[in-house]
Amino acid sequence: MAKLIFRMNQSLDGYVDHLAMPSRPTLFRHWTEQVRDLAGSVYGRGMYEVMRYWDEDRPEWSAEGHEFAAAWRNQPKWVVSRSLKSVGPNATLVQDDVEAVIRGLKADLAGEISLSGPNLARSVTDLGLIDEYQLYFHPVVLGHGKPFFAGPRPPLRFVASDLIDDDVIRLTYVPA
Repeated sequence: MAKLIFRMNQSLDGYVDHLAMPSRPTLFRHWTEQVRDLAGSVYGRGMYEVMRYWDEDRPEWSAEGHEFAAAWRNQPKWVVSRSLKSVGPNATLVQDDVEAVIRGLKADLAGEISLSGPNLARSVTDLGLIDEYQLYFHPVVLGHGKPFFAGPRPPLRFVASDLIDDDVIRLTYVPA
């Protein structure tokens, strides 16, 4: 049975914005390893549209960028959206019965499934399907934006902390 993990970068005041928190080399390598080892990923529409950047090679990418793109392209993806009509390569569009799809993925896959997108995470948390929350704190305060937690959470229990980069720490929690 797979474990569903909601993990994202966030500011100290709890907002997610990939443009405000760029990944330095150590953190970027960490994300490449994370993606490479996943059984798959479930994306909300907004986060999937951000990640589609990696679908096509770009001349400005470094070798590390190409490595991340290859890992991302190789993993199966499920995209939860009622507004999208199609998704890219190695992706499946999920428009209905998200609960059944995610329960099926957890039952059928082995390893870790990443969940991305605060709004999707809220719905999936409400269904009791998230097994772990990984919060990657960056030393910035944004003061506004999209919050990591899009709504109230059930009680969580702290299980680990890891220094990922010189100034990025990952805190890991499970439902209490």
